[in-house]
Amino acid sequence: MSQQATAQPDKLTTELLDSWANDPNGPVALHLKQRLLAVEGVDGEEQILYPPTYANIGYNIDRLADGTRVALIDSVGSQANRIEPLFKSGSGDLAELVPQIEIVLRKEACGTCDACKRTKKPNGDKCEKPWKEKRSLFELAHRAADAVVQSCPTLLPKVEEAFSTLRKTGDASLLCTIAPTSLVFGCWDSRGGSGEKRPRLVRAIIRAWDVDELHTAAQFNSVWKALSEEQQSVLAREANAKKKKLSVTGFADAPAVTYKDGRRVLGGIVARGPIQRDVTINLVALRGLNGGEKTEAMRKYLLALSILSGTGDIDLFLREGCNLKYAHDADEWYLVPRRGEDVQVDLASDEAHTFLREYAHEHYKPFKEAWDALKLGVEHEFDLKAATQLLGKTPDEEEGA
Repeated sequence: MSQQATAQPDKLTTELLDSWANDPNGPVALHLKQRLLAVEGVDGEEQILYPPTYANIGYNIDRLADGTRVALIDSVGSQANRIEPLFKSGSGDLAELVPQIEIVLRKEACGTCDACKRTKKPNGDKCEKPWKEKRSLFELAHRAADAVVQSCPTLLPKVEEAFSTLRKTGDASLLCTIAPTSLVFGCWDSRGGSGEKRPRLVRAIIRAWDVDELHTAAQFNSVWKALSEEQQSVLAREANAKKKKLSVTGFADAPAVTYKDGRRVLGGIVARGPIQRDVTINLVALRGLNGGEKTEAMRKYLLALSILSGTGDIDLFLREGCNLKYAHDADEWYLVPRRGEDVQVDLASDEAHTFLREYAHEHYKPFKEAWDALKLGVEHEFDLKAATQLLGKTPDEEEGA
């Protein structure tokens, strides 16, 4: 992608944002190339980090035609699941822009209230102040299309109606009311009856360039040598009788050098090239959304949510051995036109963030009124019976055939 920096990035205006949201001849995308560093690393030097491991392949490393090896550090789906909680209540100033839907997965009795004292087996449902295991809709991997939503009798009918309306009429306004981030980050109603699939408006991915695999080895030293011969004999007999290795219970030394198939244990990668996070906001997909009478307002609202989420600083502790930081103080966002050079635009400054929040507040009002009317803020309970019924669906039903 060709990108051309300007001395002064274009500032946001209401007219500019309106054109991105609704002008059919408008630009196609907003794009950020964001340089990252391992917290132990120095810019310009080799970086050591741990990518995710996948079944049967280990690290996901591709070799390009010129021999360059590129490692996937965080996938598109994983990035979406890391960004979306920015909208969760208590996470920051974005929470007020979206409905807060919480699902109670289970309850545990407190054991101390009067209701618990009256029974030998305290029950979380009857307890006066139970502890609740809850999840926000923003924490579910498949958002409004998640199996957990399919298992909530008070939430499912609303979501089913939203997906059905979108499928039959193309009107996304109800889904935007209930779960706007399901449009921002994409979703697929594969478990519901509609089978509706929506593309991501915000797409992010992290890759490391010019990499080689490293390997590791470990040695666990137990207290075995410090035990008496009698203690060792008793433990050995018991392990033999139960057909259990002493190393499994921590009573024998255990080296970790290879996997069961003989392959060396993976120990991260060394990246000689950049560690790069790409964030793209798809303006074509945004303008493809229809919301009936609310179409223009919906696109403007979703545009603001998309930019706010795409410009938000997320935690980059991705996994053990992969703790990253942002390499530069300021991000350079570019507007991608249909033709010609990209144009730098100010999306990351405090001034831009404030302007975007005000823009979002201006255009979320009809959706705020609608989600209040639907009483989405109440807690919705996971129903085990509904979940077991979901397991009984045929593959055709799961695909929304």
